[in-house]
Amino acid sequence: MLDMTQNVFSQDELYRYSRHLMVPEIGLQGQAKLKAASVLIVGAGGLGSPAALYLAAAGVGRIGIVDDDVVDSSNLQRQVLHGSSQIGRPKVESARERMLDLNPYIQVEAYLESFDGKTAERVADGYDLLLDCSDNFATRYLINDLCALTRRPVVYGAVYRFEGQVSVFDASKGACYRCLFPEPPPEGAAPACGEAGVFSITPGIIGTLQAVEALKLILGTGEPLINKLLMVDSLAMSFRTINLKKNPQCPLCNEKPQIKALIDYPTFCAVSLAEPLTANEMISARDLAQALSASQPPLLLDVRSEVELQISTLPNAVHIPAEQLMERLGELDRSRAIVVFCRNGTRSRRALHQLNEAGLTQVQNLTGGINAWVRDVDPTLFEY
Repeated sequence: MLDMTQNVFSQDELYRYSRHLMVPEIGLQGQAKLKAASVLIVGAGGLGSPAALYLAAAGVGRIGIVDDDVVDSSNLQRQVLHGSSQIGRPKVESARERMLDLNPYIQVEAYLESFDGKTAERVADGYDLLLDCSDNFATRYLINDLCALTRRPVVYGAVYRFEGQVSVFDASKGACYRCLFPEPPPEGAAPACGEAGVFSITPGIIGTLQAVEALKLILGTGEPLINKLLMVDSLAMSFRTINLKKNPQCPLCNEKPQIKALIDYPTFCAVSLAEPLTANEMISARDLAQALSASQPPLLLDVRSEVELQISTLPNAVHIPAEQLMERLGELDRSRAIVVFCRNGTRSRRALHQLNEAGLTQVQNLTGGINAWVRDVDPTLFEY
């Protein structure tokens, strides 16, 4: 034991980790396991922030973090890994700097790139386990498949407003993500936080729980969430565990798998399901301002949620939330041209295709949504 102390840790490290060393389930041997371990965190946002901080503080020896985004002020409500001074910088650079400041005795690898079918195998090479801190289904299926094919565990986390989920998917020992979700949901059925919003502390809870599961896997202690899905409701402050089973028909992890290599995940998840808009189907904020001053102005259709109207609105707009659109088509004047808008143009783009399928052909999408209107036409309104 003395040799391990002298060969693995410095006096400064021993003092830093002293509270760990006094825990019977960790001790000096467990801390040595943490130092020898390597973890890749996919996503440096709401989930990746607490996970990265706690894995760094705990002394995981090599931590990789991959993300192609930059820090935006709207991130700081929940992405506590970053600060106001880091706005505009790549998230992975901000993350690496903060993690090394927290613990200079670890190694942090920053990957400023997208984690996709072209990069995933290279970036993940050499890491013991992965943390899925992503925010889209294509990446979740990719991470799951990569880990199953390479026989590594993945600690999964996801959030929606006040709710979150955590699990450990290890296809060599139990269910994988595909066993739980054989098919991705239809496009738009599970909106990202940019559309739905998120309670600031929910990703903090879920990301911290992901770090807990990662440390348990490394230490070989406790009962990891293998074959279990932990569901958290921070509004009700309830925690519920659902038992999972390996799907004998799973195309990835059954005895005769059909999936033997990474696939085209954006296509599988129908990321580009909707046809791209033509030039005639798009209108800029400035062009819309001119059109509204004409003798026959278009009908404005606001497909945002009710709560968003508290932030900013456009005069005389008809408000029908996107999820109610097909039920309330009768409220629209089919004789008028329609301009549909939302916060940034994503929900309204889907709404345009729905209206076209319902026989309404004089429809345009406000490019950039009401935020573009605020920037380019009326700065007295609020952008969000």
